[in-house]
Amino acid sequence: MRPPTRSVLSGAAAVAVLMAGSAACTIKNSGSPSGVQAPVAAKSGTGPAELADASGIRVALVPGGAHPYFQPWRAAGVATKKKYGLGDVIFDETSEWDQQKQDNLLSTLAARGYNAFGIFGVSPTDINTTFADLKSQGFAVASLASCPAGGTDKADFCLSTDVEAAAYKAAEAAIEAMGGKGTLVHLTGNNVDANTQLRIKGVAEAVKESGGKVKLLQTVTDVDTDLQTAQKAVSDLLAAKGNQIQGIVTTAYNPAVAAADAVRSTGSQAKVVAIDDDAQILSGIENGSVAATVVQNPVGQAEVGTWALALLQTKQCTMRRPGRTIDSGSFVVTKANVHTYDSARKAKTEQLKKQFADTVLVCK
Repeated sequence: MRPPTRSVLSGAAAVAVLMAGSAACTIKNSGSPSGVQAPVAAKSGTGPAELADASGIRVALVPGGAHPYFQPWRAAGVATKKKYGLGDVIFDETSEWDQQKQDNLLSTLAARGYNAFGIFGVSPTDINTTFADLKSQGFAVASLASCPAGGTDKADFCLSTDVEAAAYKAAEAAIEAMGGKGTLVHLTGNNVDANTQLRIKGVAEAVKESGGKVKLLQTVTDVDTDLQTAQKAVSDLLAAKGNQIQGIVTTAYNPAVAAADAVRSTGSQAKVVAIDDDAQILSGIENGSVAATVVQNPVGQAEVGTWALALLQTKQCTMRRPGRTIDSGSFVVTKANVHTYDSARKAKTEQLKKQFADTVLVCK
């Protein structure tokens, strides 16, 4: 994982930079209208990342379990199937976060003819076994939205948020909203999750850079199971320590929604920085009860991940370096860009396609 990003582009600047980066390469596929410019060859003299006949490719997008974050994958899968002329794209999930149940679902999908898989593994420490098994059967595999723990990835690639950098951005935004000083609380997900540990690290780094002006009062983990769990945790926190807290940074979905609601309903003066773009969070930014949020790119993960999986499974392309991690992007949203931030996210998705074509894939 790269060190946390030290600066954040504004919405307008991000769009300009990303559009400039994506303009150099047009990527054509079987679903493109006629007359589209032929794609630029990838670097090192290889062929273009041009998806030809993908009618035999059936992609399964499989989260680790039910969670609001993954819902955009469903619509993105439908759109990507049409855009690239794929045989099928299905979104499927187990009712529980259980690695064995996810493995059973993947086996069922493979038996039904799905031959490429975009997976958010339940267990970061065990998911490589699942990836290796699917690869041994001849399937293309991507780790989406989360990479395996440790330095090895048995999937073809991991397309995920750089969660440490995103958490750093969120904490940086919270500290700015606090006026650069005061007491901060961090609300996050499962303590055993490798992503949670990276988020804790990112927040701690931003606090450290305050030079002692900001104190991290508490890091509250294991509060992203469901909204009710998060609401109780936030309510208990504000009841016990509310008068000590100047800022709340949330790096998991449910506590973000719970914190925004609690601060608004109690009249707390704590500055809240959330994660993702739940409607309640965006409304909070507009009315001033939420200072900012850091949005991720689940649509880009699903679309670019599916496109790259199809190129790999058709054997038109191979990985330059199997198991590579690619950051799918994260974006700070404030009142200034709450209505325009999605343009930067869409531009990032186009830039990701160019990145895959130029530096991630080797194509015939």
